This record gives sequence, C-alpha cells and structure tokens, in this order.
Amino acid sequence: MKKLLIFILLLIGIISAACSIGAVPPQDRASDLKPTEFETVNDLEGVSIKIKDGTVSSTGLTLVLENNSEKECIYSESYVLEEKINDQWYQVPVVIEGDYGFEDIGYELNPGDKREWEVNWEWLYGSLDKGEYRIIKDILDFRETGDFDTHYLAAEFAIN
Repeated sequence: MKKLLIFILLLIGIISAACSIGAVPPQDRASDLKPTEFETVNDLEGVSIKIKDGTVSSTGLTLVLENNSEKECIYSESYVLEEKINDQWYQVPVVIEGDYGFEDIGYELNPGDKREWEVNWEWLYGSLDKGEYRIIKDILDFRETGDFDTHYLAAEFAIN
C-alpha cells in the first residue's frame, strides 16, 4: 500500500511538471514581444470607446464608441491588441503568417452618436491567454477630404 501511494505521488508530480513545460510566465515572454507603438491614447476630447459589459471572451468583445463632441469622426475595421506585462504594453503577436488586412471601409461617428462594434480577433490573434489587455482603434477627427487628424482610442479588459 505504501509503495502504491509513493508511486501515485510520483506520477502526479511528473504529470504536473509536464503540464507546466511550455507555460511561459508573461514577464518572461516580454523580452520576445514588441513594445507598444502608441505613446498617446484617448486624447480626442469627447470621443471614447469602452467595453460593453458581459461581452469579453478570449476571442472577441463588443466595443461601444461614443461621440460627445462637436467633431465629425470616422473609424474603420482596423484595430490592434496589446498585453500589459510588468506595467508596460506590448503588441500581441499575430498568429497568421504573411500579409493580412482589414476591410477598407469608414464608419461615421457623428456628434451625439453612440455605436456598438463587435470584434472577433481569433482569425488574427487566436485565443488570448489569461491576462490584462487593451484594444486600440484609430479614429479620424474629420473636417473635410484631406483635412483630418488621426487619434487612437484604447479600452482595457481582462481575460480571466
């Protein structure tokens, strides 16, 4: 009986060790990741994005874009995901090889508008691991053709 108990404990130890192989803590992965390219986010006064409650999953979420300014804004299908590691933001690597792109379409976000935008990133980033993340969308402060400023809006979320 004693030998069986020792054997079971050894087996559990071996299985536990095998399961942890390849599981790299986020702080150790940071050296392999590119740091954020976005020094300034959420600087378009009166225009914001937030995560719709209850929509976060490891493969997507729904954003709420809101324009409480007098500015005419335009946003597109493009976005970037970043992970927070040791209080620094890093780009989440894409899982597809080669080139990729987003549909080239502009959605108006007029003064007073509030829109929902659903994103599924599994095709581009795969399923996210447990951690702290943010999604970044570019939005144009549009005045007229050729006259606009590009801003970046970010919303943070967690995968548990």
